[in-house]
Amino acid sequence: MAKRDYYEVLGVQKGADDKELKSAYRKLAKQLHPDANPGDKTAEHKFKEITEAYDVLKDPQKKAAYDRFGHAAFEGGMGGRPGGGPGFGPEFTSSMSDIFEDLFGEFMGGGRGRGAGRGRGSAAARGSDLRYNMEISLTEAFTGKTAQIRVPTATQCEVCKGSGAKPGSHPKTCGTCGGQGAVRASQGFFTVERTCPTCHGSGQVISDPCGNCAGQGRITRERTLSVNIPAGVEDGTRIRLAGEGEAGLRGGSAGDLYIFLSVRPHEFFQRDGADLFCKVPVSMIAASLGGDIEVPTIDGKKARVSIPEGAQTGKQFRLKGKGMPILRSNQMGDMYIQVTVETPVNLSRRQRELLKEFENEARNNSPESEGFFAKARAFWEGFGS
Repeated sequence: MAKRDYYEVLGVQKGADDKELKSAYRKLAKQLHPDANPGDKTAEHKFKEITEAYDVLKDPQKKAAYDRFGHAAFEGGMGGRPGGGPGFGPEFTSSMSDIFEDLFGEFMGGGRGRGAGRGRGSAAARGSDLRYNMEISLTEAFTGKTAQIRVPTATQCEVCKGSGAKPGSHPKTCGTCGGQGAVRASQGFFTVERTCPTCHGSGQVISDPCGNCAGQGRITRERTLSVNIPAGVEDGTRIRLAGEGEAGLRGGSAGDLYIFLSVRPHEFFQRDGADLFCKVPVSMIAASLGGDIEVPTIDGKKARVSIPEGAQTGKQFRLKGKGMPILRSNQMGDMYIQVTVETPVNLSRRQRELLKEFENEARNNSPESEGFFAKARAFWEGFGS
């Protein structure tokens, strides 16, 4: 019986890319896997068929040959039994291990080619990234600063230069896994792979470890680093210092250090992006008569603001360019002054008398309140009628 077209077997169009092929095989493999269909010979045959198809099409060179010559490109087996259909021999076992590692490796401890986890023949491993939390004032966020921080971290051992072996000696290839970092064991027609128990995935063993770092290739110490904080940073800004994280294991590259900034609340200013807001209390007399007031600015200077006669609470005044610098820009935000009219308290008898006189003399001096109560009276009268 002639073999079916591999693309047809997987249910994809000819020339499908790796993503489409993997998705199609994953879906079919879950449906047809022998464990999900015990005793079903038809499902078993189809499972072998899709596995053979995917084994060819996932390999760029085999796929190119198949696209050009079809099944004739693999006369002689391509993982099947000579003269017959695909079987469950050693070649199939190895192929299945590779396929399932490609598809499901992220659920089984990581696939090949990853820098972390198993060494796969390499003793070096990248160091971890580190996080450092730093609190600064709003003024420091305005001006920027250079800060010195002390960070406890693992650094490369100076004695063995990160190799973990005593000076004059070298790590040796692990005899258990042959330097692969993993060992395989066959279970039925599947091959189960696990981290080598001897070298713990590094692929190498150290028979004569360095006395300074006990064979780890790194030691823990506190380092002093200089951090440049640019003007205009906001709360939550992250600064990355490449290569300043934890040293790699046995000569591996170092991780990165991330500085997370938090900005303390200010006693005068509230920030919204690059703009600043400042609430300024003004006496009832000053708000009524108008006049000039001085307000602080974030750079430590003063700004003069003219309050017009009859200013009400909530009135805002904009001071252009007196806000925060915009990060990595020459532009500046604005500062907004918001007036809060303050009602006098703890009045003396004479002050009360003067206010009573003012109230008696007041005519059309409070248009907003007069308008409100006029509307309120009409509202009540409407209910009464």
